[in-house]
Amino acid sequence: MKIIKKIGIVLLIVFIIMQFFGPDKNEGDMTSINAFIADTNPPSDVYEVLKSTCFDCHSNVTKYPWYNKITPVNYWMANHVTEGKEHFNVSEWASYSVKKKDHKISELIEEVQEKKMPLPSYTYTHGDAKLTDAQIKAIVKWGNMVRFKYVFERQPAE
Repeated sequence: MKIIKKIGIVLLIVFIIMQFFGPDKNEGDMTSINAFIADTNPPSDVYEVLKSTCFDCHSNVTKYPWYNKITPVNYWMANHVTEGKEHFNVSEWASYSVKKKDHKISELIEEVQEKKMPLPSYTYTHGDAKLTDAQIKAIVKWGNMVRFKYVFERQPAE
């Protein structure tokens, strides 16, 4: 019994020390999404969905919940954000080619239609991020309109 108590005390001390360390936060400026908003022009309902379900992991601006202060949860969240930004980062939108923008919007449509995004681990703690069928339909409609615009932008000038 003494060995289990000692191991428990050591683990508790390690856990407490871990709380003084954490990953860098993804706390950029909301203006970093302006190019994406200006270029894709989402209707207000779609913008609100993007803001509440996508931007935390797919931009340079994350609103962190209270439990992000707990290590190792903060490392797990930082990994999700990093991975999300690798796939699609609206804060980098201005640097994307028209072809890449079209591809990213196509992926966004597919992920939302197949209900792969937002991730279940995100909607578990963000109940308002769980998309309704109407929200999915609105996002798909908007995404297809954006893609239609890019078809014309990719056409060579005559």
